[in-house]
Amino acid sequence: MNKNTPFHASKALRSLLSATALIAATLSQTTSAESSPAERPNIIFILTDDLGFNQIGAYGDTPIKTPNLDRLANEGVLFTQAYSGNTVCSPSRVSLFTGRDGRLMTNNSNTVKLAPYDHTIAHVLKYGGYDTALFGKYSIGPEMGVTDPLAMGFDTWYGMYTILEGHRQYPHFLWRDGVKIRIEENEGGKQGAYAQELFTNEAIKYIEQDHENPFFVFLSYSSPHAELAAPQEYIDQYDGKFEETPYLGMSTGKEVEKYGAYYPAPVEKPNATLAAMVTALDDYIGQIVATLEEKGIAENTIIFFSSDNGPHDEGGASPEYFEASSPYKGMKRDLYDGGIHVPMIAHWPAAIKEPRIDDTPWAFADVFPTFADLANVDINMIPRLKVNGVSISQLLKDNPTPMPERTLYWEFGKQAGDPNSGVIGVVFQAARRGNWKAVRYGLDAPVELYNIDTDPGESKELSIKHPEIHQEFVDLFKEHEG
Repeated sequence: MNKNTPFHASKALRSLLSATALIAATLSQTTSAESSPAERPNIIFILTDDLGFNQIGAYGDTPIKTPNLDRLANEGVLFTQAYSGNTVCSPSRVSLFTGRDGRLMTNNSNTVKLAPYDHTIAHVLKYGGYDTALFGKYSIGPEMGVTDPLAMGFDTWYGMYTILEGHRQYPHFLWRDGVKIRIEENEGGKQGAYAQELFTNEAIKYIEQDHENPFFVFLSYSSPHAELAAPQEYIDQYDGKFEETPYLGMSTGKEVEKYGAYYPAPVEKPNATLAAMVTALDDYIGQIVATLEEKGIAENTIIFFSSDNGPHDEGGASPEYFEASSPYKGMKRDLYDGGIHVPMIAHWPAAIKEPRIDDTPWAFADVFPTFADLANVDINMIPRLKVNGVSISQLLKDNPTPMPERTLYWEFGKQAGDPNSGVIGVVFQAARRGNWKAVRYGLDAPVELYNIDTDPGESKELSIKHPEIHQEFVDLFKEHEG
């Protein structure tokens, strides 16, 4: 198929948790009598950070080696038209967690966080009787005890709490269930514990445990986001393979690179290092799959693999060199497809016995209702729930049922604190219906129209040739401009 993822609750929080327990009890009564928890699949969602569509072998001709992901694609469903929730981390992840796209999000900038009253994918799986765990980057719950992972539906978590912690591949500290822990192997300038390997090891320990219930693991890698760093054994695989321009960071004592303040350490071979980061992730994912097979639970475990947005150009990374977004235009922070069109693989041996390529357009907002279907939870029973994603569970099997055509929507609001976000207050919008894609880079900018099927690079603007279709998108953007 290779083509030519200790605190005390406040009174308010305790009330919220009590309400959650009541909802869970009510929802559990809606579960079909024919479906016991043992029959429902374990779910592992693997999310990478800033990985481009064309940076794994299953999607193209990349020189980056990803044999384990290629195997998952060759044995499962390779989605070619899947989209992230946004073009930057936080709104993309909030969309994934809550089942809302930009039309229902109250904040589409990188400052958005979960609210205490939000229902998440972890909550909906708890309602269905799942054990839930998060390993890796979180970054969307600012208040410990209120919106941290334990408060938002996870039984346990280990990893990075804030968004800036995700900028370090060899962190000095991580978090375990709300407690900050030192990573002594990385203190004093040492690089003894690679974050992505730590996350993988914790996930493996969790999977190896005996679970009375099906489990959900959200494995949220903070790579290949900058800083560029990987264990030497992976960098050595690419030594001498690429042209290199050293990244200088702040090696001269001042900021000499665009992102030097964020990523001060120089990188001698940035292309080899970025490729090594992706291959390391592939290796770790292979270890996860091997653990499932050794435990005898791989058959009824569904693995999703994706990225939170398009590839980055930070810390020495060159998406142009690797053609990381190919065949799409743009990268992270763009609403052209290069910023939001992401890899998506689903692997579920019990249900997907005939591997295939699927070109159904869908997006992160669809994960919430899909998980509800997998857990046999009726989301209509959840009070005050606002979700506009659609379940794609019918695609996760052989002989899938085609989905009706619908409109996907994205909105990106620029904000302070991001060195590449440009003018504060500028709003980008994008939408796709069928083969038609519209983009607007600012509320006063023209609405551009493209046929994403015949022109995936969004190079031939068609608003004049198709004025009626163009006007439909103009009206949509006006309705939702914010």
